[in-house]
Amino acid sequence: MSAGRKKFLQRQKCDAERPLNSGKMTPASSQDESKRFFQQPLKPATLFREGVSPSIKERKMSIYDFSAKLNNGSDQSLAAYKGKVLLIVNTASKCGFTPQYKGLQELYGKYHDRGLEVLGFPCDQFGHQEPGNDDEIKSFCELNYGVSFPLFSKIEVNGDSAHPLYKFLKGEKGGILSDAIKWNFTKFLVDKQGNVVERFAPTTTPEKIAADIEGELAK
Repeated sequence: MSAGRKKFLQRQKCDAERPLNSGKMTPASSQDESKRFFQQPLKPATLFREGVSPSIKERKMSIYDFSAKLNNGSDQSLAAYKGKVLLIVNTASKCGFTPQYKGLQELYGKYHDRGLEVLGFPCDQFGHQEPGNDDEIKSFCELNYGVSFPLFSKIEVNGDSAHPLYKFLKGEKGGILSDAIKWNFTKFLVDKQGNVVERFAPTTTPEKIAADIEGELAK
């Protein structure tokens, strides 16, 4: 037998005798690794990365997902207003627009039985024009304007400490130049399905919103 032939046979013998786990994955270990991988639960990020839709998709936030404290300190879920037309207003007691309380109360008295809710959110972020506490604010509104629509506890509407509801409202309907609330008595109109359909500037009086409210109530 030639020297070359002997070399070839010796090399084949060495390959056959080399352990299968010498630096390479054996067929058995490969199967074990695959089993372990596929038995692991997929995290949400993995589901998206692998192109698999999760069984529960993230839904769009709704105004009904929020709650706020009423003037008396109790929590009020906005889900309680489902099916209603809402007019949401940030208010103040010592503002040039404060007399709009009268117009808001007139809207409430005229359309409440047809499904309108006016929600007042006192705020002291504009010229320190709402300095009182919740009890003082309530007394002022009742004595001077006969307010009977829901008043909520004083909140902030701009900045990092803005109430989540107002972050949502501003995101749904931005203002001119920026989404920030510009002053007291900015108004948001919400339809019966919870959609923010319009935003009115402080200079827009409640009387001028009546037609929009009637339009939403008729739907």
